[in-house]
Amino acid sequence: MARIGLAASDPDGLVATPVETVPRVLTPGGKGGSGGKGGGGKSARGTTADVARIVAEAEERFAAVVYVGLPRHLSGKEGAATADARAFAARLVVALAAAGQAAEVRLVDERMTTVSAHQALTAAGRKTKRHRSVIDQAAAVIILQSALDAERAKGERAGELVEARTMSDTHE
Repeated sequence: MARIGLAASDPDGLVATPVETVPRVLTPGGKGGSGGKGGGGKSARGTTADVARIVAEAEERFAAVVYVGLPRHLSGKEGAATADARAFAARLVVALAAAGQAAEVRLVDERMTTVSAHQALTAAGRKTKRHRSVIDQAAAVIILQSALDAERAKGERAGELVEARTMSDTHE
């Protein structure tokens, strides 16, 4: 809810690498996305700064797919964070389309990625206090690398395709 880790792959889709951490834009009620105080607000097109940054990165890298982590409970059930991720992904689809980008948005399971990222950073000798600045990027790398590996294994895109909808369809 506070930060979005960005990762990208090489042009051949073999290796995921960290890009940056983008501050999340929250509404006054605490929900992600429709602007509001304390998070950068909306751009002239009505897109929040976090979504606009991801769209810009997708444009710059000629992305074919943008993967968004779907935070399910360990049991597989969906909760409030899952609904927030789905709404964020829907806003991202709208913003990509408005920018003339053909990149798909796909939701992929992100269970245990933050734990795995903490373990990897600790194993690399990084102090726990310094994890916060890069943990979201490390988790994004794990999410993207898992999606890339699944694509190679199955021969098809990983995750759940997010269909284009209007902003009113997202109930925000």
